[in-house]
Amino acid sequence: MNKDSIGTNAGIIWQIMDNHMSWNYAELKEKSGLSDMDLCAAIGWLARENKIEFDDKSKDQRIYLNFNPYF
Repeated sequence: MNKDSIGTNAGIIWQIMDNHMSWNYAELKEKSGLSDMDLCAAIGWLARENKIEFDDKSKDQRIYLNFNPYF
């Protein structure tokens, strides 16, 4: 794994999530086919760039795109 592959995997997750739906970890893992390490790194990349939000009120921790990033 390197920064380029993390960025590529973040792009894959972004494209999957670009349907205005929320996803849980298991759904993203199944749809993307990424390993746990690759998926976690991609989610971290998107979170750091403020591209995703987490719904921690849901019991299965839903993740969705942030369509109003502040930068």
